[in-house]
Amino acid sequence: MKWEGNRESDNVEDRRDEGGSSSGGSGFGGRGLGLGSIAIALVASYFLGVSPMTVLSLLSGGNPAPQTQQVAAHKPPAEDHMAKFVATVLGDTEDVWKDVFSKGGATYKEPKLVLFHGATPTACGQGQAAMGPFYCPGDQKVYIDLDFYKTLKDRLGAPGDFAQAYVIAHEVGHHVQNLLGISARMDQKRGSVSPTEYNALSVRLELQADCFAGVWANHAQAARQLLEQGDVEEAMNAAAKIGDDALQRSSGRAVVPDSFTHGTSAQRQRWFDIGLKNGSVKRCDTFSARQL
Repeated sequence: MKWEGNRESDNVEDRRDEGGSSSGGSGFGGRGLGLGSIAIALVASYFLGVSPMTVLSLLSGGNPAPQTQQVAAHKPPAEDHMAKFVATVLGDTEDVWKDVFSKGGATYKEPKLVLFHGATPTACGQGQAAMGPFYCPGDQKVYIDLDFYKTLKDRLGAPGDFAQAYVIAHEVGHHVQNLLGISARMDQKRGSVSPTEYNALSVRLELQADCFAGVWANHAQAARQLLEQGDVEEAMNAAAKIGDDALQRSSGRAVVPDSFTHGTSAQRQRWFDIGLKNGSVKRCDTFSARQL
């Protein structure tokens, strides 16, 4: 991926020197949460991809309570190569989505991206590194502990800088969904449908974020020729490794389609590819698609 020398976003917050900080509570409304509930949420996050914030909210019987703790944030050090990569990828997503929104007669509001280590407070509850990268609509921020990239490479078998960029683009895809009101419509369904039905909707939401990641790659390639040989294969491999069916098999469990939240490996690859080939937001309408 040809990213070095490109524009870096100013929207990166570095909280890594605050690693492991905690507000002292669960950070969620409703009844108190024990370690067992937190463990369930983290397992669901790591192996299924579902947001642990969502799981903890459902388990607690309430909505996530905003964290009020103030956290000092600053720009990453100029010599930090990985932080520079993240800032460059984020900057590229900003350029693409600003253009896409503008052509649609709308204004794109840029998200912040927070680098943290261990734990950090968010508007959605206490963020933990074990959750993997996630997006919080409450503060419109993407959160990532950069140690996740080592997990992606060594434990999940998905190396490569474009695989890493795909992860960021997917989370930014959730921000796009938030701006478009799609996430809010999903939230309205919570509690009014069965867990199986909500999981099915979650799959469509996540596959759409994959498609939006492909839309970013399409436009970035057309404007700046970012892609090098093997980059698309890196992203496709990452999508395959984090499919619900692949994660369930790798964890030694039976594949249970009703528990899927992100979609199968084949589905994640397919929707990223749709966005990549067409570059069209309209083609990413997973909620109306008959075939996922």
